[in-house]
Amino acid sequence: MASSLATRIAEEHAAASAAGLPEEVVSRERRRNAIETLESEGLPTSRDENWKYANLRPLEKVRFAPPSTTASIRAAGAVAGAATAPKLTAADLPETVAGYARYTFVDGLFAPALSSPAKRIGVSVTPLRAAAGPVTRTEGSNPAPATNVPLRPVAVGEVVAAKDARFALLNDAFAIDGVSINVSAGTDCATCIELVFVASVESQNGSSYPRVELYVEKDARLGLIERHVSAPGSGPQFVNAAVQVDLARGATVNHYRVEQSGAKAVWFDTLSAVLGQDATYKLHGVSVGGQSSRSTVHVQLAGERASAAISVASLGDRQQIQDAFVLIEHAAPNTKSEQTFRGISAGRARVAFNGKVVVRKNAQGTDSQQSLRGLLAGPEAEIDVRPQLEIYTDDVRCAHGATAGKLDDNMLFYLLSRGLDRATAQRLLKWAFLEDVVAQIEVPELRRQIERALAGQLPDADALKELL
Repeated sequence: MASSLATRIAEEHAAASAAGLPEEVVSRERRRNAIETLESEGLPTSRDENWKYANLRPLEKVRFAPPSTTASIRAAGAVAGAATAPKLTAADLPETVAGYARYTFVDGLFAPALSSPAKRIGVSVTPLRAAAGPVTRTEGSNPAPATNVPLRPVAVGEVVAAKDARFALLNDAFAIDGVSINVSAGTDCATCIELVFVASVESQNGSSYPRVELYVEKDARLGLIERHVSAPGSGPQFVNAAVQVDLARGATVNHYRVEQSGAKAVWFDTLSAVLGQDATYKLHGVSVGGQSSRSTVHVQLAGERASAAISVASLGDRQQIQDAFVLIEHAAPNTKSEQTFRGISAGRARVAFNGKVVVRKNAQGTDSQQSLRGLLAGPEAEIDVRPQLEIYTDDVRCAHGATAGKLDDNMLFYLLSRGLDRATAQRLLKWAFLEDVVAQIEVPELRRQIERALAGQLPDADALKELL
């Protein structure tokens, strides 16, 4: 990171600290450590191998400090008379999903007026800002874990992903709110929580820092939807999210992440997950929005027989840049992982997916599969898919496949021979290509919403929506 950028981040942090950054969200010591690390080590640059496809230039014009609390609350509609930010209504948010309790955050700050919390036995949902107070606290549920320390030590994984996770330090430094979710042992809440993060502030005025801390105890099950959107009519924005997931023995989580930021938004996120023995984590990611987006995911299979399945669909058009780096670390015996990526790049867009699997010395019996496929839908478009394997033990079964190219001529010929015109045949093939990932979404209502969002990004959207 250029010294001028490091200096500016430190100066903005000092000013924001003087104005008051809530210690109940991130401790003062942790914020200071984050800034010191960023000053000494810097943010990643395009010279770093895992960041060469990301677009980091917009950071030069970003104001990293969060917006004023007053402006964010007004945007959330919690108080009247929005003088500095547009007032949002429920109509500005994505459609709700039946059975899921909604918690909305505007510019990283909890917005009660746009939320519809509901009691879930054994599930505690608590905004990190002490002033907000607990939103859902059921009898018999355990209190949320401390927000200022890691939920469990993950030293090996932290060393592996330290450089790639530096944007999480930026979140540590500047976050003004977030949410802690604690699921008690034995709880079954397969249809449970929806988090909606709305960015309303423009990047010259401040940045948004969504923050999620999730702890699922022994033998519990959770369904979680996480959405990232922009307020209507938003200009340039910078959103930097951080998500921490900790699954105890036998826990199961279905996590759906949908990124639909505004056309001029720059969206970065860092997700870190640690899985205990027999835990199962399914992460379904869909990325269609933003001018530039970068997702960094690190999943550590720390317990024996832990299992992770990561599926990502990405669609870029015009001059969008969609970039993802997913690291799965097998640190225990008999663990299993699966990575599935489907991306389409049209116009002058660039879509990239870097999937890495590391098998540690004591991780015998590992089973890992990667299927990474990219589709070029324009003469100036770019697709980059990169599978990586690092194996430090024998007795493993690891396979990977990666392809990038245009539509399958044989499949196109088959559809043409059945009487379809070329344009319709091409649309259907593109749609089927993405459905490899979308079909894995187990919530029918959410799947239909995502299908419509994807269809809206493809050429001839109206024709595609008629098929839904």
